[in-house]
Amino acid sequence: MGVVPTVTVTHTEPFHLSKAVATLDFVSTGRAGWQPEVSRTQAEADLFGRARADRDAASLWREAGEVIEVAARLWDSWEDDAEIRDAATGRFVDRDRLHHIDFTGEFFSVTGPSITPRPPQGQPLTVLRGDEPAALATVGRYADVVRVAADTVAGAAEARDQVRAAVAGAGRDPEQVTVLLDVETLLGDDAPARLRELDALAPAGADTGPATLRHVGDPAELAALLRDAAEERAADGFVLVPLALPSGVDEIVDGLLPALGDTWAPAPYDGTLRDRFGLARPVSRYARTAG
Repeated sequence: MGVVPTVTVTHTEPFHLSKAVATLDFVSTGRAGWQPEVSRTQAEADLFGRARADRDAASLWREAGEVIEVAARLWDSWEDDAEIRDAATGRFVDRDRLHHIDFTGEFFSVTGPSITPRPPQGQPLTVLRGDEPAALATVGRYADVVRVAADTVAGAAEARDQVRAAVAGAGRDPEQVTVLLDVETLLGDDAPARLRELDALAPAGADTGPATLRHVGDPAELAALLRDAAEERAADGFVLVPLALPSGVDEIVDGLLPALGDTWAPAPYDGTLRDRFGLARPVSRYARTAG
């Protein structure tokens, strides 16, 4: 099981975010990630007491990219063996294995090092949304996992191709980046009636239509849809989004997983979240040059 919170990066300094995500990685014993997201509205800025000039999506995503870069450098600022915990001499850390990151960019200037030791994964998994054209440059450079939304299998395949092109354009191997398609679900014979009841509870004027590919009804039909999408290379995997909670999670476990069969059963694993996605643990960039 992995723990991947959405982390809004527009109004919070990367130094603080890196500490929070590193702490989560320690608490989860190496099964943490984060999904950086941008904040777009004045109302959100007001919650942080920040004045906000109008900013376009490209600027917001460039800033998000810098946050990801700074966080990764801060995680690397402690070498893996920096902690010595020598009670006899009262030394907790080898200062020679801590490094200033000395980062200066368009939005941030950060000296470092972090005040939190290097996380168990070295760098927790970075998940980004790849739906927005302005985000693709940041996705291509930094994402380990990319989430997309599409209302058809063909649309999902197109979105996946765009993500893979962005990754290749950034000089990275697209095979090392996993693209996941969001699929909204509500399962069971009574699912259509339940969905109508849920829609009736929405505020007047609220958009209750699908935000991505949606399946309401038979779990076996959803299993067939997922198989078709995988065979069409529309996605490397799926994020199942229950339209009702908590019952929707039970429906996935009790209905969909048996319908998928043994070949699609999630395999148990005893490693980190990076291991789950076939990603190596990165070496600290500073350890490579520390001499």
